[in-house]
Amino acid sequence: MIALVDYGAGNVRSVHKALEAVGGQVVVARTPLAIRRAERIVLPGVGAFGDCMRSLEASGLRDALEEAVEWRKPLLGICVGMQVMLEQGEELGRHAGLGLLPGRVVRFNDAVLEQGLKVPHTGWNQLQHRGTADPLFHGLPAGAWAYFNHAYYCRPRPEDVLATSDYGGPFASVIGRDGIYGVQFHPEKSQSVGLRILRNFVERVSA
Repeated sequence: MIALVDYGAGNVRSVHKALEAVGGQVVVARTPLAIRRAERIVLPGVGAFGDCMRSLEASGLRDALEEAVEWRKPLLGICVGMQVMLEQGEELGRHAGLGLLPGRVVRFNDAVLEQGLKVPHTGWNQLQHRGTADPLFHGLPAGAWAYFNHAYYCRPRPEDVLATSDYGGPFASVIGRDGIYGVQFHPEKSQSVGLRILRNFVERVSA
């Protein structure tokens, strides 16, 4: 059973359909109890870092997510859902994140604009991962294309970076450790590549 966390700031409907398409049994989780009952968790997200954190805290879902990680339940964060997994975000001020992985979230800088690139980074980009040994990348070749839409990106510890993409320079597009994963792109919008990532999370990832 997969808890798809609905805290009022996520792209829940399309992620729900994508998870079901790869064989996931999904429950939309709006309460801590739903997260506690699940075997694995998906944390989607759209909008601002601070707003997402306020929603998680107000609903009591933050504590349930932290407990789930302590109980070693696999967790996948998507886009802002990935970003709030880190310790701090700098979108519209400084905000504390969940702190599940060390690091912070920063905006693409002026060097990106100087190269003629636009912020937010919107569209298709490639994933350069370190090989297929990690179960999340099973059957996924290096250089696979995924769909992004974000103005901020994660700066985790180097050892937690599982894949990078390039937008005026490399940035972390997949992070993870011990069954905790984050993807900056939207797998539910990334066609076969996104479905492969979700299938691997459902079928192959364990803490």
